[in-house]
Amino acid sequence: MNVSVVICTYPTDRYEVFSEAIESVLNQTYDDIEIVLVIDGNEEVHKRTVADFGDEETVRIHCNDENRGISYSRTKGAKLATGDIVAMIDDDAAAEPDWIETLVRTYEETDAVAVGGQVLPDWQVAKPDFFPDEFYWLVGCDEKGFGEHMEELRNTYGSNISFRREVLLNVGGYDENTGRKGDKHIQAHESTVGARIRREYGRGVIYNTDAKVHHKLFEYRGDFRWLASRSFWQGYSKRIMDHIIPEASGDKNEYLADLLTKHVPERLVSLVREPELAKVKQLVALFVFTAMVGFGYVYAILKPNLLDDYESER
Repeated sequence: MNVSVVICTYPTDRYEVFSEAIESVLNQTYDDIEIVLVIDGNEEVHKRTVADFGDEETVRIHCNDENRGISYSRTKGAKLATGDIVAMIDDDAAAEPDWIETLVRTYEETDAVAVGGQVLPDWQVAKPDFFPDEFYWLVGCDEKGFGEHMEELRNTYGSNISFRREVLLNVGGYDENTGRKGDKHIQAHESTVGARIRREYGRGVIYNTDAKVHHKLFEYRGDFRWLASRSFWQGYSKRIMDHIIPEASGDKNEYLADLLTKHVPERLVSLVREPELAKVKQLVALFVFTAMVGFGYVYAILKPNLLDDYESER
C-alpha cells in the first residue's frame, strides 16, 4: 500500500520546524512512502525546500502561484499525490517513526476509509499553569476525553489524519473557504471533510492512538488572550458550519456538554480535596474559554449576512 504524506507550509520563519517535519517522515519505518510538499505561494521557502530536499527521490515539491490557504494546499497535495492513502501532518509537527506503519496496518485490518491518530502537545516553552487539558483542541492537540482507541470519530485533528485518496477526492477534498488563510478566521476544515465522508460513505475516521504525532506549541499558543480569541472564532466558525453542513458540529456539541456536566464537576471535587492555585486558574480559564466559544456563536447569529465571510473566497 503506497502512502503519500502531504505537508503544506507558508511562513518563512517556520522553515526550520517545517524541515523537522519532513525529516520525521523521511525516517519512517514504512518504506512505500512519497512526500508531497506544497509551498503556499512563498518563493523564498520554495527555493530553500528545493535546495534541501529536491534531490530526495521520494519527495515532490510544488509551489502555489499565490497564497491560497491551508485547505486549498492540502487538496492540491492530494491531487498531486500518487499513493493509495494520503496522510496529512502539519508543518510544525513531527511524527514518531512508526506513524505511517501504524496507519497502514489499521487500513489493512479494518478496511477503513480514513484513519487518524494522536496529536500530542510538544510545548516549546513551559506549559502555562492556567491551561486546562480539556481545551487542547484550541491548539490542534487531542484534548481530555477526545476519543477511545480504535473508536470511529467524525475526524481527528489536522496534524494526524489520513484518507483513502479516492475517498478524499470524491467528496471534493478540503473546503477552500475553511482553514487557515491570512486573516481568515473560519476554522473546522477537518470537520467538514469528515462530515462529508460520513454522509457519502456512512463511515468515520478510525482513531488509532498508537499512531502518534507531536505538535510543537510555541509561546504564543500559551498566551491567554490568543487562546480566548481563538475560542471566540471557534464559536463563530461553528455557527457557520451549522449553516453549511450541520452534521459537522455535532461531536463538539457533545463534548461541550460533557465539559459542563462531567469535567467541571470533576475539577470542582478535585479542587475541594486538594486546593491549588493552578487548579483555580485552570477552572477559571475553562469557564472563560467556554464563554468565548458561546460569545463567538452568538455574535455569528446576530451578524447580518453571516455567510459573506464564507462565500467571499468562493
